[in-house]
Amino acid sequence: MASITRRGLIAAGACLLAAPALAQGGAYPGSKVVTIIVPFAAGGTTDLLGRIVADRLGARLGGKFIVENRPGAGGNTGVAAAARAEPDGYTLALGTVSTHAINPGVYAKMPFDHVKDFAPISQLASVPNLLMVNLDLPAKTVPELIELLKKNPGKYSFGSSGAGTSTHMAAELFKVETGTDMVHVPYRSSGQVTQDLLSGQIQLTFDNITIAWPHVQAGKIRALATASPKRLEVDKDLPALAEFIPGYDASSWHGFFAPSQVPPEIVALLSKETQAIMREPAVVEQLKKLGVDAVGSTQQEFAAHIAAETKRWSEVAKKANVRIE
Repeated sequence: MASITRRGLIAAGACLLAAPALAQGGAYPGSKVVTIIVPFAAGGTTDLLGRIVADRLGARLGGKFIVENRPGAGGNTGVAAAARAEPDGYTLALGTVSTHAINPGVYAKMPFDHVKDFAPISQLASVPNLLMVNLDLPAKTVPELIELLKKNPGKYSFGSSGAGTSTHMAAELFKVETGTDMVHVPYRSSGQVTQDLLSGQIQLTFDNITIAWPHVQAGKIRALATASPKRLEVDKDLPALAEFIPGYDASSWHGFFAPSQVPPEIVALLSKETQAIMREPAVVEQLKKLGVDAVGSTQQEFAAHIAAETKRWSEVAKKANVRIE
């Protein structure tokens, strides 16, 4: 945490009006392509945010930013690749609550240090997770679901987009707080989870609203509650789990990172531009329609958020006895 703070202070003091110089004398990013690694499959929330940032940074900085999807190991595979990349500003990464808060407390061995190996650029967004069930499940409310699970320990299964992801840990937190027991079925993508929930292969799941909401609106999946602390703007009738489980919060978040040795003036420039992107009315409105809150935090704010979330989810992992060897 201390190393991030020092880097953040250096970056904040950098002159943001001057584009950082490159070795060949051009201005960043120049003609060289910048790759943004998204550590999850295409089509998910992280991918959506990565493509928005890539498109808008390209327009604002006059360069070419592309997204490269590298899913696996709850996001660890892609993020590890970014950590090992040449720290020249041409390989960046999108991280999530999974890769930069949950996984360090869940995995026995991490392929990167989420604090020392990265310079936080900006938190992009906060994304509600929804508790959803298959239509055939005889539970139409949260209390009914809790009662059903308590009467049938280990009978029902829940899917997630991978062990250690926010969708997995949201369910583990639910189990801890309600004293219920379910079988975890990990998948490689949210799309696979949704398909098996629709077909009844699994009975419930927690997933980002961006993936789930169209199916809920179409009446194909039943949403019981939001995992965020308050009700959603897009549906005030859907209760928050905190109304039944005091203090419950399993919101997902997504952020933008650079390898830690990237020159601080480049990180500062990217942070400045990313904050501006997440305040663009068109971007805010696009995300709002999906139930996503644009954030656009400073480097220092994001570093503090990561530290707090790491501590919180580490405690949840211990209580739930979740450990991936």
